[in-house]
Amino acid sequence: MGILSFFAVVALLIVLIGVANEKWLHIQSDIVLILFSLGISVVVLLLGRIPSMAPYLSEIQEYSNFDFASYLLDGVLCFMLFAGASRVSVKKFTQNIRPISLLALLGTLVSSAVYGILFFGIATVCRMNMSLWTCILLGCIVSPTDPIAATGILNKLGMSKNVTSVIECESLFNDGTGVALFLFVKGILSQQSGGNFFYIMGKELFGAVAVAVVVSVLLFGLMRMTKDPVRHILISLTDVMLVYCICEHLGFSGVIASVVCGMLFAYMRSRISRQITVLDPEELYDNFWEVADGIFNAVLFVLLGMSVMHAQPSSYFLILLPVSIATVILSRYAGVRICSCFMERGRLPGNYSGREFSMLMTWSALKGGLSLALALGTAEFLPRETYLIVLNTAYITIFFTVLVQGLTTKKVYRAIENKKNRRINGERTR
Repeated sequence: MGILSFFAVVALLIVLIGVANEKWLHIQSDIVLILFSLGISVVVLLLGRIPSMAPYLSEIQEYSNFDFASYLLDGVLCFMLFAGASRVSVKKFTQNIRPISLLALLGTLVSSAVYGILFFGIATVCRMNMSLWTCILLGCIVSPTDPIAATGILNKLGMSKNVTSVIECESLFNDGTGVALFLFVKGILSQQSGGNFFYIMGKELFGAVAVAVVVSVLLFGLMRMTKDPVRHILISLTDVMLVYCICEHLGFSGVIASVVCGMLFAYMRSRISRQITVLDPEELYDNFWEVADGIFNAVLFVLLGMSVMHAQPSSYFLILLPVSIATVILSRYAGVRICSCFMERGRLPGNYSGREFSMLMTWSALKGGLSLALALGTAEFLPRETYLIVLNTAYITIFFTVLVQGLTTKKVYRAIENKKNRRINGERTR
């Protein structure tokens, strides 16, 4: 199977599903891609159990052997994060820096720990043979909200800009906390020195920011020296690639660095907006990143659905199905609720109460490709059955949050808005 033929199949699926959705279904585009690709994978798996059909499906199932983790982590992730961060309003980010930082740091830490404790209790009762640290590792994998899913789906649901900004920025930054905690717990499980979590987190965070700032400022200086908008695009591509590679080599967070690059370039370009208008009247730079982000998102969601063809069900799958869903919701709610206690009373984003804010942030917390990539990476140090439990749990969590929560977040948001308005009107009449 050649790489060109593989992506030709993926592109064909994206086009066919997109046209069918536009003509008949009218579902949010990213959700329908993962829904249909998942459906196709399930049909292929079921038909593969029929002996007479197996020879005809063998070539199709080869596509499931595609290295998803390498494609994401070593390929397109930095570009997708850069594109997503480029759309973030610096003004909104600074206005909501307190809730964003609390959710990205404390919220992820608390939800990972709560998830691990809850899952460990259930695993003990069901005799899954999983240690507490393994369950906490699983919490590190599924607790961080996915920036690609958030920016690709939630931005199109009609939420207020203030609330959307908090959700997007938290999802863009909390992966650094999740990855640092993942590395810390992984070190313990693989019988290496786990190190100090706060040292690892500080190294990943501050090292990433330092590299991103230095490289981005230098390359933006080059951008100001040229009048060619195509060269501007090439410079931005070079910036995010260089920063991501340097950070990964030095042990910093390439994820956070890519986000910082995107926000820095967006901010610095806004400072020379008049010059940009003259040099790039057709907005080639912005259009390029918007189109690239749309294509990368579409490919990612199709690959997520197709990767199921290669997955093997755990013997505990029927138990994991309800447990994974309930645990991720409860742990996320606990993390957000504790964070809301540290925010100023009456100053929560959107003027929500603590309970309303926690419900919205819990239901809008979508998971995606990064969780799957981390789960796939545990195969090298976890026992086979434990690895299958981790991988199955990651799949269940991702598909539930994207398909169920993603499709209903708009209704939940409106219900919470109505509840908030009734509460505010009731307070005014007293």
